[in-house]
Amino acid sequence: MKRYIILLLACAGCAKNYDSVNFGSGSSTAYAYDWDKIADTSTHAMIAAYWNASGGYYNTNNQGNTTFQYWPQAHALDILVDASMRTDSSTYTDLMSGWYTGVQAGNGGTFIGFYYDDMGWNANAMLRAYDVTKDDRWKTAAQAVWTDIQGGWNNIEGGGIAWNKQATYNKGTPANGNACILAARMYEHFQNASDLAWAQKIYNWEKSTLVDPGTGFVYDGINENNDGQLNTTWWFTYNQGLFIGAALEMYNATGQQSYLSDALLTANNAITDDRIVSAGLFHDEGQGDGGLFKGVLVRYLTLLTVSPALDANSKQRFAQFLKTNAQSLWLKATTRPGYFYGSNWSVPPSGETDLTTEESGAILFEAMALLNKNKLL
Repeated sequence: MKRYIILLLACAGCAKNYDSVNFGSGSSTAYAYDWDKIADTSTHAMIAAYWNASGGYYNTNNQGNTTFQYWPQAHALDILVDASMRTDSSTYTDLMSGWYTGVQAGNGGTFIGFYYDDMGWNANAMLRAYDVTKDDRWKTAAQAVWTDIQGGWNNIEGGGIAWNKQATYNKGTPANGNACILAARMYEHFQNASDLAWAQKIYNWEKSTLVDPGTGFVYDGINENNDGQLNTTWWFTYNQGLFIGAALEMYNATGQQSYLSDALLTANNAITDDRIVSAGLFHDEGQGDGGLFKGVLVRYLTLLTVSPALDANSKQRFAQFLKTNAQSLWLKATTRPGYFYGSNWSVPPSGETDLTTEESGAILFEAMALLNKNKLL
C-alpha cells in the first residue's frame, strides 16, 4: 500500500484552493464560478481527508473514524469515475485500483453482501469503472454481484427485490431502483436479453407499487413491518433519483418514449415538491446514511439533464435548479480550508463531517462540471 500513501500525499497537494473572493466581506464583486476547478478542488479534498491509504477504502468521517462502511464506498468510486472521465488522469484510475483491493478486503474478501441495495450501488459503480478502465476484473465483479442480486426477487407483495437476505418481505426503492439501473446497463453493455427482461420486470413492479402515478413522487418501500403497508411518511431525495435513473436507463435500452416521460414526471416533481425541496434547495436529510441521499438525486437528475433525448426547456430548468444548489453549497456552506460539506447546503458544517455528506457535495460539483461541458450553464 506504500504506492497509495504516496499518491494520497500527492493528491492532497493538488487541491487548488479555488477561492478568489473574500467570503462574507460584503463585496459586490461577482463571483466567477469555474466549475472544472471547483470539481478538482472538491474531489481532491475528499481524497485527502477521507481516503484510507493503508486500508484501501474511505473512512467514515474526517475526524479519524476508520470504520469500514460498504455502501458509501460505491459513491466514492463513482466520484473517481466522474473525475477520471473529466480529466483522463491516471490519479483516479490508480485510486480505483486501490479501491478494488481494499473494499473487497474490507467486505470480507468479497463484493457480495447482505443488503441488496448496498450491492446494487457497488455493482453500478464497478460497471462504470469498467467503462473507463476496460479492466475485465471490474466487469467480472459487477456481473457476480448482479447474479447474486437476482436471488433477492420473490413474489411477496407481487414481486420486487428484497431489502436484505433475511427480511425478504421488505421491498423498497433503494434495492429495486438500483437493480433496474444495473440490469438495463448490463443489457446496454453486453446485449444479454435476459438482463433486459429483468430490468423490465423490476421497473414494472417499482412503478406500479411505489410511484404515485399522478405526481411521480417515489415512496421508499412497502411491507417494511410485514403488514402489507406502503410507507408514505419517508420522503427521501434518493428514491426520486433512483427512479429517474431507472426510467432513463430503460429509455436508453429500449428507446420507448414512455420511460422518458416517467423520468420527466418524477424529475419535475422532485425539484418542486416541498417534501423534497425548500426555497429551491434540497432538504437537509442529516448525516450518516441520509447525508448521501441528495447526491443520488443529483447524479441521476444530471444524467437526465444531459441526455440528448431531453427537450431544451427541461434541460435548462433542471440545470438551473442544480446550479442554484451548487452555488449555495460552494459560497455559503463549505468549510474552508478543508472543503467540507454538511447535510445543509445553506450553512457550513462544524466539527465532524461524515463521508456521506462530503460525497454528496463532491457529486454535485462533478455534476456541475459535466453540465458545463455540455454547455448547460
